[in-house]
Amino acid sequence: MLELLLSRETDIFIWVSYLLSVAVVVFLSTPIHEFAHAFSAVKLGDPTPKYMGRTTLNPFAHIDKIGSLLILLFGFGWAKPVQVNSRNFANPKVGMAITALAGPISNVTLGLVFYIFLKILLRLGFLSIGIGFYVYRFISYFIQINVSLAVFNLIPIPPLDGSKILAAVLPDRIYYELMRYERYFSYILIFLIVSNVLDYPINILYNAVYSLFDLITFWI
Repeated sequence: MLELLLSRETDIFIWVSYLLSVAVVVFLSTPIHEFAHAFSAVKLGDPTPKYMGRTTLNPFAHIDKIGSLLILLFGFGWAKPVQVNSRNFANPKVGMAITALAGPISNVTLGLVFYIFLKILLRLGFLSIGIGFYVYRFISYFIQINVSLAVFNLIPIPPLDGSKILAAVLPDRIYYELMRYERYFSYILIFLIVSNVLDYPINILYNAVYSLFDLITFWI
């Protein structure tokens, strides 16, 4: 995304708008994403995230350097994973799935809130004057990155949230067999990102989320 921005946009303020939106995502969206995981796990009976200091919105408890860099370069990445002990859940599979889903839901919710805010500003004409164009860019980038984070994390490849959601429907034998190779999936995932193989499925889900936003905000 950053490469596309630099190649097509020459206005330094547009570039700054993008960088500011990434900063807000790193210091707001990703902490909320991880907090949502931790909060859900604790509410479902697992105190592990609380003991690990993850039930906080302090960004420095959640930021991952490589994941943040990928957000800057590609528009999606990750934070430090929240450690969860599924044996503390009444139903380990369902508990893990709900805990995993909480993160992407938080990003979609943030995206929707700012989408509503953006449409209201547009409706009132506040973005047509002064620095309104750059405010529009900033909010748009923020929404786009949050949606991308949600969609990206739903991909069923370890260590992403989608793999834990997949565990709720896969037979234990097959899932545990896959988890034997979990450390290799991280390298596979990075390769898939760099090679753009994931672009097509991500774009399908990305557009679906935006269609949902339009449906929900039809009244604006």
